[in-house]
Amino acid sequence: MRSKRTSLTPGEKNVVSPLLVLPQKIFLSPLHIKQSLMRNFGKGMDKTGRGLEYLRNKFPNVSDAKIKEGIFIGPQIRELLQDKQFDEDLNETERNEWLSFQRICKDFAGNHTAANYQDVVQDLLTSYKAIGCNLSLKIHFLGSHLDFFPTKISEKSVMNTVKDYTKSFC
Repeated sequence: MRSKRTSLTPGEKNVVSPLLVLPQKIFLSPLHIKQSLMRNFGKGMDKTGRGLEYLRNKFPNVSDAKIKEGIFIGPQIRELLQDKQFDEDLNETERNEWLSFQRICKDFAGNHTAANYQDVVQDLLTSYKAIGCNLSLKIHFLGSHLDFFPTKISEKSVMNTVKDYTKSFC
């Protein structure tokens, strides 16, 4: 039988059972981070604005429900990141958030993490609050657990971590 917790003091370990997975083995792939951020951006966009209308015209085969919810796949996100017209069709608040999203993709979830990645993440969280986005679990994890992310969070480093992790079981 497990013993009851005696206190819930912040900073003090109050876990009843040992960890199932080491914190160093927990990771979010860059694509999942980008998709989650894009989803929250889509939900926070003005539903009657030019930005959402531009997305409807740019991706005519994507359902209106997916566009309103910001559900995009990797190639669509890459295409939007390179599209200058999309920037121009956003209102000021949306544009600030979009620029923050672009910085996250380049300076945090790219091949190399910038030295000021904490500022980049904090800027993104501030702009998400301004646009009225609710923070999903992934975004909360991104903002409050930056020390868990390796200095290089590229797909290659994620795949190496997966390979190392699976080798320990084989």
